[in-house]
Amino acid sequence: MNGPQILFVIPILGGIPVTETVRNSWIAMAVIFLVALWLASGLKKVPGRKQAVAELAVNTIYNLVGNTMGKDKLYFAPYMGTLFVFSLCSSLLSLFGFRPPTGDLNTTMCWALITFGMIQVFGVKSKGLYAKLHTLIEPMPLMFPLNFIGEFSNPVSMMFRHFGNIAAGIAITSLLYSGLAAASNILLGWFTSIPILQLGIPAILSVYFDLFTSCLQPYIFIMLTMVYVSNSME
Repeated sequence: MNGPQILFVIPILGGIPVTETVRNSWIAMAVIFLVALWLASGLKKVPGRKQAVAELAVNTIYNLVGNTMGKDKLYFAPYMGTLFVFSLCSSLLSLFGFRPPTGDLNTTMCWALITFGMIQVFGVKSKGLYAKLHTLIEPMPLMFPLNFIGEFSNPVSMMFRHFGNIAAGIAITSLLYSGLAAASNILLGWFTSIPILQLGIPAILSVYFDLFTSCLQPYIFIMLTMVYVSNSME
């Protein structure tokens, strides 16, 4: 409820705090790295089950990027796939009792800043600096303030949407556990000190917040990233 805890401080540059977010992000990266090594080992011309799963995942990402951004922009697929998998694994850590890194605004803010940078860089690269700047006064110069704000509002909304959904799940689950513990103590405290009411009920919400939302938000994030970047290049 109070944000990620500071685990320790690195005594350089005035002290660099290492939080749960940093630790859990490295856990997610380690899991992804090991799974990727396992899926990529022993590749054959005639794929087995493991290789078929790996090829299906790669083809799915490339097809999604091709259908959303166009076949000429398939070079974005590795980044979109990495972002999706990292976001998914980070959010699913809540199923194992870890605080998800996506529940920290710093994480989603970094991803949104990367998206903002891609929008600007590839927009200028595709259309030229003059044409990119000219879009700020389309369809008329009076639209400049709104167009200028719009350049920043898209990544900001992405940042808060992803963070807000995961953080809301953390907050609601924490409040539910506390409430059920108090209710169990009031109703059954004379019988047992075990918070029996905490059994079963939180698992139902966990299916939504920890599983469904964790799978949905990465998809939404990369879809918006692809749409905004491709639109800036048109």
